[in-house]
Amino acid sequence: MSKKLLFILNAHSGKQQIKHHLLAIIDLFIKNGYEVTVYSTQGPSDAEKEVKAKASAYDLIVCAGGDGTLNETINGLMELDKRPYLGYIPTGTVNDFATSLNIPKEPYSAAMAIIDGFVLPHDVGSFNERFFSYIAAFGAFTDVAYETPQQSKNLLGRQAYILKGVTKLHTLKSYHLAVEYDNKRIEDDFIFGMITNSTSVGGFKGLGGKDISLNDGLFEVSLIKKPKSFPELQAIIAFLLKQEPDPQYLHFFKTDKLYFKSNSNMTWTLDGEYGGSLADVFINHAALQVLRNN
Repeated sequence: MSKKLLFILNAHSGKQQIKHHLLAIIDLFIKNGYEVTVYSTQGPSDAEKEVKAKASAYDLIVCAGGDGTLNETINGLMELDKRPYLGYIPTGTVNDFATSLNIPKEPYSAAMAIIDGFVLPHDVGSFNERFFSYIAAFGAFTDVAYETPQQSKNLLGRQAYILKGVTKLHTLKSYHLAVEYDNKRIEDDFIFGMITNSTSVGGFKGLGGKDISLNDGLFEVSLIKKPKSFPELQAIIAFLLKQEPDPQYLHFFKTDKLYFKSNSNMTWTLDGEYGGSLADVFINHAALQVLRNN
């Protein structure tokens, strides 16, 4: 009996390179015993709706697109009681999820990894009624990672992130937050925060911390305090460059759930897409089974 595969495709993602590989990829899946159904997304939230409505009838869901399309696919899967395996063919401009899982960026090679790879349990974050695969973030630098040219990232690494962020310092806004986790409470003014389950954020490796596991049931949380002076701002930048935590300027911890309280109206991004306002955030341990490289 053939296995059933639902191929969710965002043909407009990135530079539309998937179009040049599509027939070869479908042929690869068929040759390996899959009955393939292709669905080309037509607009925002389309992937989520299609997966939620039909994925339970399939053995494998393959998503071809950027982090946004993947986020929609995961949100659809998380609505199901029984979730099929997930394969990912990254065709976006950033593809943090693929970087963390060592999934090839070349489409046909990524398809081969789905066929020849192994299953990795993967944690998924909950944010109010939404889900995210690798990051929820607010504040000053949330758009920097996605605006920094890839050439600069390749040449300068983390320094490129900081240099791009410095150009935005005149727009810095702080948020007064109370954060509760593990019977602890932090209250302060913050300019940036991120909750991650990833080795790559916006194309940069190492921003989420060290010793990261994608299925340990824990988030890595970073909260940067509002600088009171230019020397404090310099100290914060020095930390970001060296990644040496200083509790005077930054809170960094791991947890499986946390709660935010604030009187401010603040906007979050989830996997690089708009995520809404304040939330209770918790992790769904090993919620997805993802096929990746050996």
